[in-house]
Amino acid sequence: MCFLRRPGASAGWIWWRMLRQVIHRGLQSFFYKLGLFVSRHPVFFLTVPAVLTIIFGFSLLNRFQPDTDLESLVAPSHSLAKIERSLASSLFSLDQSKSQLYSDLHTPGRYGRVILLSKPGGNILHQADVILQIHRAVLEMKVNYKGYNYTFSHLCVLRNQDKKCVLDDIISVLEDLRQAALSNKTTARVQVSYPNTKLKDGRNSFIGHQLGGVMEVPNSKDQRVKSARAIQITYYLQTYGSVTQDLIGEKWESEFCKLMHKMQLDHQDLQLYSLASFSLWKDFHQTSLLARGKVLVSLMLILLTATLSSSMKDCLRSKPFLGLLGVLTICISSVTAAGIFFITDGKYNSTLLGIPFFAMGHGTKGVFELLSGWRRTRENLPFKDRVADAYSDVMVSYTMTSSLYFIAFGMGASPFTNIEAVKVFCQNMCVSILLNYFYIFSFFGSCLVFAGQLEQNRYHSIFCCKIPSAEYLDRKPVWFQTMMNDGHQHTSHHETNPYQHHFIQHFLREHYNEWITNIYVKPFVVILYLIYASFSFMGCLQINDGANIINLLASESPSVSYALIQQKYFSNYSPVIGFYIYEPLEYWNGTVQEDLKTLSQGFNTVSWIEQYYQYLRVGNISATNKSDFISILQSSFLKKPEFQHFKNDIIFSKAGDENNIIASRLYLVARTSENTQREAVELLEKLRPLSLIQSIKFIVFNPTFVFMDHYGLSVTMPVLISGFGILLVLILTFFLVIHPLGNFWLILSVTSIELGVLGLMTLWNVDMDCISILCLIYTLNFAIDHCAPLLYTFVLATEHTRTQCIKNSLQEHGTAILQNVSSFLIGLVPLLFVPSNLTFTLFKCLLLAGSCTLLHCFVILPVFLTFFPPSKKHHKKKKRAKRKEREEIECIEIQENPDHVTAV
Repeated sequence: MCFLRRPGASAGWIWWRMLRQVIHRGLQSFFYKLGLFVSRHPVFFLTVPAVLTIIFGFSLLNRFQPDTDLESLVAPSHSLAKIERSLASSLFSLDQSKSQLYSDLHTPGRYGRVILLSKPGGNILHQADVILQIHRAVLEMKVNYKGYNYTFSHLCVLRNQDKKCVLDDIISVLEDLRQAALSNKTTARVQVSYPNTKLKDGRNSFIGHQLGGVMEVPNSKDQRVKSARAIQITYYLQTYGSVTQDLIGEKWESEFCKLMHKMQLDHQDLQLYSLASFSLWKDFHQTSLLARGKVLVSLMLILLTATLSSSMKDCLRSKPFLGLLGVLTICISSVTAAGIFFITDGKYNSTLLGIPFFAMGHGTKGVFELLSGWRRTRENLPFKDRVADAYSDVMVSYTMTSSLYFIAFGMGASPFTNIEAVKVFCQNMCVSILLNYFYIFSFFGSCLVFAGQLEQNRYHSIFCCKIPSAEYLDRKPVWFQTMMNDGHQHTSHHETNPYQHHFIQHFLREHYNEWITNIYVKPFVVILYLIYASFSFMGCLQINDGANIINLLASESPSVSYALIQQKYFSNYSPVIGFYIYEPLEYWNGTVQEDLKTLSQGFNTVSWIEQYYQYLRVGNISATNKSDFISILQSSFLKKPEFQHFKNDIIFSKAGDENNIIASRLYLVARTSENTQREAVELLEKLRPLSLIQSIKFIVFNPTFVFMDHYGLSVTMPVLISGFGILLVLILTFFLVIHPLGNFWLILSVTSIELGVLGLMTLWNVDMDCISILCLIYTLNFAIDHCAPLLYTFVLATEHTRTQCIKNSLQEHGTAILQNVSSFLIGLVPLLFVPSNLTFTLFKCLLLAGSCTLLHCFVILPVFLTFFPPSKKHHKKKKRAKRKEREEIECIEIQENPDHVTAV
């Protein structure tokens, strides 16, 4: 082999060019031999994948198990909030603190919660008797387990001071209101303040999360309640960690929800919304149950689209069954991947619902590319050689894109990913990609071999019967000629490729290619791209993190209904933040007292320290030293009935005759708007740094923080890592692929599509949760899958103009791209009818991914590639030089062989 050095070309450039050619030709040669091997043993490559699917399919049925731990799935795996929870739990039992550490939807342990809502214009406080009847029904409700009946009193969390069940203080308020009504007193004489109210036993209680939709008496100094729309009551169950206790608790929660449904039927003047600890998981899993039928409809639509798009009028060259078998190939590979997942003790969760769509979008691209590759082969070759040529033409590009899929989702499955649901999804996607690749070159390759054999032997592509001769057809009716037409009417001695009659290829060649490269269309395409880029940029500036868990639940589920009502009526105050002082502190010191006031400034506090200081001021008692402070605290303050509950907030230690306070806690509640969760995150981000710079050593904790702590960073990290991994691979292979400009254009195209999807999905009210992040990782690969063949064909084209090169690229790959994207988008339509926030997010993101990719492949790239490098002028010069060189060589040969000239 001899390489001529171009004038001005460096030796290094020649070397790199030689290396690229060697690598590319070596890969083509390998896949050519692979295609020959498959075509010679089609039964083997058809049987092995089918047997694997049967084996792993049975394991899918036998080992299916849903994942019930929602926190481990969607909360950041490694966060400071979990460390703070462990430290807080080591000081004060969180099980005993559940009633004080109020959290909207993330209350730990087992519980039952109900919101009672009066009709518009009504006052829920006037219905105290009805609410207490419902409360008594809950207390008397019995759960049978192994012959024993359990009531709430057997399962409830007990108070330390009197060993009675922990109940919300609003119950005491309602009992006072009922007693006042029975004794013919007016309700106004029982004064209820908001958010802090004085109870009958003298305690000052915070009821900001138990009373909602409050209207206060005008100009009231003590914030007296005029009316309220809603009351929220929570029943906390004890958690011992035993399996039996957990089963009884689960049965009690189930009976609680049934009871609330029955009470709703009995009390039409109230609206009841119930929630239990299992409700979130149940409604999260409900998405999969609701989507089962719609996924089957999606499969039917994809099968229909693939079959129709693979058909032609030519009954010999039409391949409808290959389109059908290609989709079935991806289906059985997905079943095999699911079986492997469950064999390795995997547990199903609803986020995995996206895997069939992700796998289908990539797998069918390989199917349609192989089909297009078959159409580009020469018909006069034996069918085995045609299969080998198709493999050689297509599998290099498909191998590269499959490798990038594996790298992207492999990075998402790495330890850097902090969301378990994302990690599990990426692990499954890696297995699916590998199996897709294996099944396409084996199972679908075997189908291609049999279809090629039928075509070579002139069998009908649908009825599998021998196609009659042209003379026989001419004597038959028109309908018979139409069904048995093998294209002989259209074929002429000028036509080299009968497959050009495929309707998509005909449309692209005869109509679309001329239109999109028209000089008058190009300015409008540039304007369209500027509009696209503007909206994308605007959306990227408004990204919201999706820490709200209702984004993953079935939209019409009880949990979502409860969360919406809770957000509407009980969002005036943030979740209760536990403020834990975990080192001994000089509470009697004036400086320390000022520091505590500064830290709690702006918060509504539930604090033993504040109450104790007020107690000392009211009693005019001096406690300026340690012994007096602790002595009065233990012997007087904590003995009062209204302050006894503060014993649970202080940890004393005794060294000899001296008592010390080694740790204590108080509770902070901030005034918030309806966007409670985001403001809670802001509170955490403000309070946590203060613990590092203040002299007071403290931590802050609420169960909500476990789900939201650095959620934005945790959820965006997988897509950043995957994007960086793909970018690094493309840069490292910059000079090892077919052409460096191919990689350069690919990076620009993928970046444009990714930012477009990110910006537009934000404008479409999609938050950055684990589903949207997985879709963004997929978008990276989906864009590469479709743009790479188009771009590499363009940069390698040797036509005289860029316009002609892009026309040839669209003609070569446009059919497969259009077939795949149209099948993908049509298959998404049934997801729109699944009543689930998770599937809405999946539909929106994947629709944007497919649409933006289609826009770039058929509109933006065909126009922009005619403006920018690579230039095609050197190909024209090179052809002229080769023609001149051939003429000179022929003249030399004639001069050296005069006898040959004479003989001629």
